[in-house]
Amino acid sequence: MNLQVFSGRANPMLARNICSSMNIGLAECRFSTFPDGEFHCKIEDVRGRDVFIVQPTCPPVNDNLMELLIMIDTCLRASAERITAVIPYYGYARQDRKDEGRVPITAKLVANMITRAGADRVLAMDLHAAQIQGFFDVPVDHLYAGSVLNEHFLSLNIPKEDIVIVSPDEGSIKRAVGHAKRLGGQIAILDKRRLSADTIVQENIIGGPVEGKIALMFDDMISTAGSICGAAELVKRKGAKEIHVAASHGVFAGKAVERLKNAPIDSIVVTDSIPVSEEKAEQLPNLNVLSIAPMMGEAIRRIHQHKSISAIFSEESSSG
Repeated sequence: MNLQVFSGRANPMLARNICSSMNIGLAECRFSTFPDGEFHCKIEDVRGRDVFIVQPTCPPVNDNLMELLIMIDTCLRASAERITAVIPYYGYARQDRKDEGRVPITAKLVANMITRAGADRVLAMDLHAAQIQGFFDVPVDHLYAGSVLNEHFLSLNIPKEDIVIVSPDEGSIKRAVGHAKRLGGQIAILDKRRLSADTIVQENIIGGPVEGKIALMFDDMISTAGSICGAAELVKRKGAKEIHVAASHGVFAGKAVERLKNAPIDSIVVTDSIPVSEEKAEQLPNLNVLSIAPMMGEAIRRIHQHKSISAIFSEESSSG
């Protein structure tokens, strides 16, 4: 099967960079929006081809999700041999369980929609909850941006004895341990308690001391930035010398940019899984955007050639 990579309108730059890393061209797909808001697309010939559709379902989530479904259906009806939905950021992932009565599990609903549209497999990165892989009735390859983030901090040559890896809540402990194995340093855990839907308090630090240390704080995403900024303020009060925040996905919703500007954060590191607008980039001069394109490109190549995806991370570990 010949390989073809298409891009929706959510993050075309990432798709182009993925193709560049693979030394192939981006397949042609023409989009239009009707006056009533309906989407339409037309693609080049895909009959018998191995098709990959790059489309993170980032804000505007519903528009980008619908566009992904339409592209999958288009490729299915054009007789593509296999269709892989490449979703660097999976929207609705935080609605992954019923935490109270009479609420949906929207992460599962979206998985059903993508499968029923005709996707044969899914390639995702840093899902908010790993069990979302099981919501799909097709194979899911799950990538992690941790290696990309680690390489950035290793390049800063921070002495290991000066590092403290801070977990912003109990749910991120496993992530913090993984980064500590690669970067060194001690681990500190913040005690986060949710008082209401929009009120979170962080008052205690468990574990390694942060006073005089360079704190590296990792999370899967920065959405409204309330939790991460609250964590940074607490760590700063406890005497941290520098604070660097890193996340796989820079959603930057609501008042996130304003909060980050006013927080005691020396640098913010995200990947290009979600495009960052020029306006937001200008407002956050301490923002660093790292590319996941080479990793995504290698994963697509391996899927096309029926090779192991997990070997990517094994090779990175051995080379480190």
